[in-house]
Amino acid sequence: MKDILRVGKIVNTHGLKGEVKVIPLTDDPKRYNDLEFVLIDGVERKIQGVKYQKDRVIVKVEGINSIEEAEKYKNKYMEIPREYAVPLEEDSYYIADIIGCTVYDTNGKDLGKIFDVIQTKNNDVYWIKKPKELLIPVLLEIVTDIDVENKKITIKPVGEWQDED
Repeated sequence: MKDILRVGKIVNTHGLKGEVKVIPLTDDPKRYNDLEFVLIDGVERKIQGVKYQKDRVIVKVEGINSIEEAEKYKNKYMEIPREYAVPLEEDSYYIADIIGCTVYDTNGKDLGKIFDVIQTKNNDVYWIKKPKELLIPVLLEIVTDIDVENKKITIKPVGEWQDED
């Protein structure tokens, strides 16, 4: 399991004093109120201020004091050590732990590794790119077991929940 978890992606600058606009990669964007620091490129930086704007978070980070400096951080990730992460509810998982898991069906067929997790309004979707692209809705009636310790996820056979080509 990863020791570092992504909590946001810097997508733009905000204002002239070095604030950055962040897409939160956490279920609760208000979580930023509790963060004392984040890691950017592995460097610990204190959070000096947080504001909220629609689906974005505006963050003032120590050491970024101008729009020119903030510009250099576009498309970088804000991360935290796992020990600072919010504890999860039972049967909940960090996306970082799901990515890279191998998906098998209940017949033992290897369907490939999870490339990414797409978050939708109703449910998450596991995205496998190889050997064949597959989008798996994360629903109780499809996903039968998640074992992040062993990087293994079991689902019902594809033909039972999706029309095959």
